This record gives sequence, structure tokens and C-alpha cells, in this order.
Amino acid sequence: MTLVQLKYVITVAGSNSLNDAAKALFISQPSLSSAIRSLENEVGFDIFIRSKNGITLTTKGAEFIGYAKSVMEQYELLDAKYISHTKVKKTFSVSMQHYTFAVNAFVELVKQFGMDEYEFEIHETKTYEVIENVKNHKSEVGILYINDYNRSVLTKIFTDAGLQFEPLLECGIYVYMWKNHPLANAKELTLEDLEEYPCLGFAQGEHNSFYFAEEVLSTYQYKRFIRANDRATLLNLMVGLNGYTLCSGIICEELNGEDYCAIKLKSEEKMTIGYIAVKNAAISKIGQKYLEEISKFKDKTLE
Repeated sequence: MTLVQLKYVITVAGSNSLNDAAKALFISQPSLSSAIRSLENEVGFDIFIRSKNGITLTTKGAEFIGYAKSVMEQYELLDAKYISHTKVKKTFSVSMQHYTFAVNAFVELVKQFGMDEYEFEIHETKTYEVIENVKNHKSEVGILYINDYNRSVLTKIFTDAGLQFEPLLECGIYVYMWKNHPLANAKELTLEDLEEYPCLGFAQGEHNSFYFAEEVLSTYQYKRFIRANDRATLLNLMVGLNGYTLCSGIICEELNGEDYCAIKLKSEEKMTIGYIAVKNAAISKIGQKYLEEISKFKDKTLE
């Protein structure tokens, strides 16, 4: 096994096809295919599945790529410090459902580590894309929730993608609305109390199964329901239409401001917010620190 081979498989894993990877590596496709086959024979399993539709990682292959990336990153740091004497920035990328606290944790991470030695990426996006980004190594970790309703389906999806879910926060269900909403002074609310006001949710695009919904109680028959693509629009609809959304109750006034509040929903439902990562892959030091920052919000849950 050589560093060149590791570089090849990492490039292929991030490409749409062998041909695209070969062009990026400035080698011929047959040479690239031969190098990958040689590595697969050496490790004793297929890293990729080849089909007429392209090339995808196997479960073991996804795990292997995670380790390969760690090795290459360490090599590049060694090379930069002792051989080429250049500065190489370490990278960290996270994908997440629309959670202000997860963005807040990212902000704290950047403040602590700075941007001189690190390059950061944050993707606040749809549930399906969170899973795909981690599966395809676009992000090291993905932040999302599971509950009794979606647990079995999402767990199977994680397993099939070579991912594992680890819990971080346990939360009840809260109604999030602006402070001038007619019901904003209530101590507790029911869905019947909210019937005349529009429930707001995040659009999931073509992957709009109830199991991918970011809001719990997704199968409830709401009288009025509006979907939006981003958090800023959702907040505007709360003000303009007295809308509301269902959430974990973790409030981040530092980012959303002080104009919104969370009120307990009368429900036995719980949600487990956690992270997904490639199964058995080591989380980087900065990734571990990010997860620690999110875990600090245990003290801010409204239970």
C-alpha cells in the first residue's frame, strides 16, 4: 500500500466517475483502474462497486476512505513542516439540519481554532443531503435527530450507507414562535391550541418522506402548513403570519435574536439529537471539539 494509491482512491471517492478522477490526477483511466485493483487485492476487499451507472463506495470502502484521509492529512502536515516548508491548512466540514445551536457551536469552534491553520465548511441543508454529505466524505460529521417514528427507517439508511449514529442531546418538543404571537404568553400549548395558525417546516425537496422531516409529529394533519427552504424565511413567516414551528427548545439568542420564544408542547414525544459519521472511522481532534461544543447545550435544554 502506497501513499499514491491512497491519493488515488480518495480522489475517486470524491468524483463522479473513474474518468473524472483520472483527469483530476493527470493519469490514464486504465492506469488508475489498475492501481485501485492492486490496492483492493492487497487489502482483501472491494473498495468500490462498479456499475454502468458509475462507481460507488462499498461499506468497507467507506470505512477505508476515512482512515486513508487521516493518513494523507498527517503526511501532508509532515511534508509541509519538514520537507517543503509550506503551510497546509487542516480542514473541517459539518452538515446539519436547521439547528441554530449547531451553527452556534460551529461559530465557537472557529473562534477557538482560528482560520489561519484551518479551513472550515458548514452545510445547513436537507436531511437526505446531510446523510449523503457524510457518506461521500464531504463532511466529517452530520447533525440530525431521530425519534420513535423515524428511528428504524433512518437507522437502516445509516447502516446501508456505512454510517453510525451517536446521541448528543435528549429533548422534549417545543413550539417556537415570535414573542408577539397571540399565544406567546402561554405556559404550555397543545396542537389544538395552534390549529388556526400556520405550522412552518423545512422543505425536503424530492426526498420529502415523513421520515426525512426535520420537525417531529410530521404525520399530524395540520390545518395550515407552509414549507420554506431556509431558517431566515421561516423566522420572517413567524412574524408576518403568526406562524410557528416545532423544535428542541434550545434557544440561541446570540444568532436568532431576542424576538422569539419556545413554549412546551403538551406531548410525550421526545427527540434525540446526535451525529452521524462513517462507521468505525476516527473523529478528528477538531471534530471531537465540535461535538463537545454541541454537548454543552445539554445545560440549555428546557426540560
